Amino acid sequence: MEIDEKPVVARVYGEHGSLPPITTTLGGTFVSFLNPAGQVQGGMLCAMLDDVTATLVVSTLAEGEHCATLNLNSSFLRPAKPGKLIGRATLVRRGRGVCNVNGELWQDDKLVATATAVCMVVAR
Repeated sequence: MEIDEKPVVARVYGEHGSLPPITTTLGGTFVSFLNPAGQVQGGMLCAMLDDVTATLVVSTLAEGEHCATLNLNSSFLRPAKPGKLIGRATLVRRGRGVCNVNGELWQDDKLVATATAVCMVVAR
């Protein structure tokens, strides 16, 4: 996953970069997805892990079904630098209503973060 902040900001805040009203009420501004040390912020890594695990579950769903993450437990193994991250997911168990999934994020052939996710299958 290459982190280009501009499209992400557009998705989160709209094409014109409007902050949500609560953010402006609280005096917040968008600066970066990097922490003060210049590494990818952990919450962004969690969002990537949620995306990679949920995408795998979605690939197993029938027409008209969705997936909702019930639990995501993440572990950070080393700092992630701005740049390309590779996400991998493994389906541990696919039940009728609940799926267990493992996710990994890799950068430069090194494991950066892992997650275990529990996803619920829901009908539209």
